[in-house]
Amino acid sequence: MIENENPVIARSLWSDTANPTPACPPLIGEAETEVAVIGGGFTGLSAALHLAEAGRRVTVLEAETPGWGASGRNGGQVNPGLKDAPDAIEARFGAQAGGRMVALSGAAGQLVFDLIRRHAIQCDAVQSGWIRAAHTPKAREELHDLARQWQQRGADVAPLSAQEIAEMIGTEAYCGGLSDRRGGNLHPLNYALGLAGAAQKAGAVLHGRSRATGLEKTAGGYRIATAQGTLTAEKLLLCTNGYTDGLMPPLARTVVPVRSVQVATDPLPENVLETLLPGLQAPSDSRRLLLYFRRDAQGRFIMGGRGAYSDGATRRQMAALRRVSEQMFPQLKGVRWGYGWGGFVAVTADHYPHLNRLGDGVLAGLGYNGRGVAMGTAMGRVMADWAMGKPDAELDFPITPARPIPLHGLRRLGVAATVTGYRLLDRLGV
Repeated sequence: MIENENPVIARSLWSDTANPTPACPPLIGEAETEVAVIGGGFTGLSAALHLAEAGRRVTVLEAETPGWGASGRNGGQVNPGLKDAPDAIEARFGAQAGGRMVALSGAAGQLVFDLIRRHAIQCDAVQSGWIRAAHTPKAREELHDLARQWQQRGADVAPLSAQEIAEMIGTEAYCGGLSDRRGGNLHPLNYALGLAGAAQKAGAVLHGRSRATGLEKTAGGYRIATAQGTLTAEKLLLCTNGYTDGLMPPLARTVVPVRSVQVATDPLPENVLETLLPGLQAPSDSRRLLLYFRRDAQGRFIMGGRGAYSDGATRRQMAALRRVSEQMFPQLKGVRWGYGWGGFVAVTADHYPHLNRLGDGVLAGLGYNGRGVAMGTAMGRVMADWAMGKPDAELDFPITPARPIPLHGLRRLGVAATVTGYRLLDRLGV
């Protein structure tokens, strides 16, 4: 179970199978550091690890324990790239800046697997590839064009026919897609815990149960208050993503937290596993309300999708995920579904991650739109580069002002209306 969480979304497979959490005592009393990181998820831990390896003094403040938020609850899919295709990114941001964004996002999955190997992180990592599955012929053509664009840039990405994708996944629910061999899957909470341990080993200081409750500008930087202590830092990195609060306005109003939920079976018998994702790839599909699914190292099947805000609606969404799993894979009928959990994904208005400057010496990184395993890790490295003085123009991702989303206070009504519209369009196949 996820500690200190609503029981409806707390029955997590990842929490029940997690490695021991590194010792991260609360901050008590006064301390100082060169760089303070608020948030102990993939972004904050990656930033702390890269800073510590470079010899910088860095301290992480986490409200709960490392990986407690979305980093320890997601589907564990390592998905390279951004939502937009490379051509569109370069057209929007220019050949130079856009090219760096494409290169960073395309290599983000490899960064994850390289860190896992270099630090011997035990998280069931498998670089088996990411499948993007088309639910309509139009989506298939778009994915084939995306594969072509990545191939032009030397990436190991290939289009898939209906027959090829059926053989790889084990269902005829899709009419084609693409295979991105740069991706794969892992145990997300154990990956976060491994990053935490690696950061500590490199010299970073991690404090759990240390929610930042106040922030004050000082002559030399910032003073951050927690329930039991204060931390003074020269620079500050905000890495709270879908759990961003009002600590430093207007950051919380630049993203919309949207709940994603997952369900998982008990370990499946061998005769079922032989017919279901035999290559251990991690598929996600082209629906607007996408489905994403995979197997874990112990042979459980995991299905995820869009959640809801209320408890009742969340339970119904979990039931719907179990039903669609059995429709796609009839061999799952009658199996026991032992887990159901969820958490918040940070969605941005433009569907790009954001690096936002919030004052002298303060940088925020958030808004991964469901691709946080790879992109959160990569953005943490970019934030570390910034904290070490790399010029903005040379960073691999652009820094932009924080732009609040209009009518942010009505976000739940807006999400509900958008979900209803998307569900209708998905049913119509348009």
